[in-house]
Amino acid sequence: MPVDPQLLEILVCPACKADLEPVSMPPETCAMLVERYREKFRDETPRVEDGLRCSTCRRVYPIVSDIPVMLVDEALPAEG
Repeated sequence: MPVDPQLLEILVCPACKADLEPVSMPPETCAMLVERYREKFRDETPRVEDGLRCSTCRRVYPIVSDIPVMLVDEALPAEG
């Protein structure tokens, strides 16, 4: 499920306060994130397909089971 457009309007990058844009993530990245968040989900397997990329610093914040993880420490680094 995509991020609610109204939520996307108010979310900004916690690192630099720039706008975010939805992006799809490669399957291998999604699989790595599922494993990272598995212990936080007791009775279900987390779903990761998309993220939110900062338009300025290019960090990608994963969306885990429809919840944007807006923590700088959890962001994927900017793409090279």
